[in-house]
Amino acid sequence: MDSVLVSACLRGVPCRFDGRDKASPEVDEAVEGRAVVSFCPEAAGGLPTPRRPAELVGGDGHDVLDGTARVVDDTGHDVTAEFIEGARRALVAARSGGCTEALLMPRSPSCGRGLVHDGSFEGKLVSGDGVTAALFERNGITVRSAPGA
Repeated sequence: MDSVLVSACLRGVPCRFDGRDKASPEVDEAVEGRAVVSFCPEAAGGLPTPRRPAELVGGDGHDVLDGTARVVDDTGHDVTAEFIEGARRALVAARSGGCTEALLMPRSPSCGRGLVHDGSFEGKLVSGDGVTAALFERNGITVRSAPGA
């Protein structure tokens, strides 16, 4: 059976920064008939739920992996190490589950694909990928943003 890793918040787990989930019928339809590995990189990296909102500063997830950008919360606290650790653990989970594809939470500093928040905490979006999305792409896992999220 075809396996897909899905952001845990999209599967109804209340693990987002605000302590809520983002489950939607569109996500359920997108993964119907497939084996699903639900995973939250931010929780796996050691961050609590709820937690301060975080954004990418100085680039996107690829830049974070390259050491030229950071992830900080809205108080300025650097949470880069937790985001990288969570991404690494997500990759292990995806590989262990036989996943070749990931359906991830849009705009997230971990899971965003194509668009992420710009680091200003003003709701502005810029082109780029989250840390986990970037690590998946670098390791041959196809990343898609979840519909309806």
